[in-house]
Amino acid sequence: MLPTGSPIADAEKAFARARRARRRAAVLHTVTRRRRCSARLRVLGDASLPVSAGAGGAVREIPLERITGTLEPTRAAMFDSDFRPAAGARARWQRVWLAEHRGEVLPPISVTAVGDDYAILDGHHRVSVARARGAATIVASLA
Repeated sequence: MLPTGSPIADAEKAFARARRARRRAAVLHTVTRRRRCSARLRVLGDASLPVSAGAGGAVREIPLERITGTLEPTRAAMFDSDFRPAAGARARWQRVWLAEHRGEVLPPISVTAVGDDYAILDGHHRVSVARARGAATIVASLA
């Protein structure tokens, strides 16, 4: 995407692009007759968590592709399995995008290890923006 010179317009365009990608993915799931819930962000409850014994608050970079679910059911409806945002995430998503654009250092997201992957506790919008910007990794605090 070529910048327009206006960070606010760029944030709006980036959000619109992410929303279109979410809608295209939903149509693809419908056309291929996959279950609709397969496109939703997976919710992992306490009973289903094979949590690794762990790092206890260690901060490190993790690959974005290894974040495969959430522990917050309310966030599952706001993002699909690839962390593309729903319309209701617009204001917060754009604020995070603008903060990244300005070069602000954002706090690490919070994740929990689930086997070889991660479930996110806090930082859903930061993950979505990072993916939309093409990042491969993100700084995370392991719970």
